[in-house]
Amino acid sequence: MSFVRTLLSGPFSRVARLVAIGAVVTLTLNGCAGLFGADPLRVNVAGIEPIDNQGLEMRFNIKLRVQNPNDSTISFNGISVDLDLNGKPFASGVSDQSGTVPRFGETVVSVPLTVPAFTVVRQALALPGAMQSGQVPYTLRGKLASGLTGTTRFVDQGSLKLPMADMGLQ
Repeated sequence: MSFVRTLLSGPFSRVARLVAIGAVVTLTLNGCAGLFGADPLRVNVAGIEPIDNQGLEMRFNIKLRVQNPNDSTISFNGISVDLDLNGKPFASGVSDQSGTVPRFGETVVSVPLTVPAFTVVRQALALPGAMQSGQVPYTLRGKLASGLTGTTRFVDQGSLKLPMADMGLQ
């Protein structure tokens, strides 16, 4: 307790008070956001396009459809995405893209994904097991950044149908 009194009465007292006030305001805003009953954003994969590879890496541009089921516009200024295939990490990507998702509206956000070479090899070795079902389960995790307290996390899960299953290559 005496350490706190010394800190608040010493030369750093103004800085310590500002930090304490900032912490209280941040916690209050986080608590208030939950009180308004905002529904979570819905994020789904809208498309995947190949882009120029660099070295041994594979690169894709993933398009995400972000739906806002709430009565207020959501602004964002960055996005981070991790993609798992067959329960194992596969690709990740970030973008400093900014924009808004209108109230009761949607927008499409593009994020470049990188797949390391060793991950491709690992997935190729696991592919024969997935070929029997013709489906590969995926999990997409990410977050939309929106300033100090507005980060919104999302998860999308499903399975991808392998085109080889349709061609009778099982």
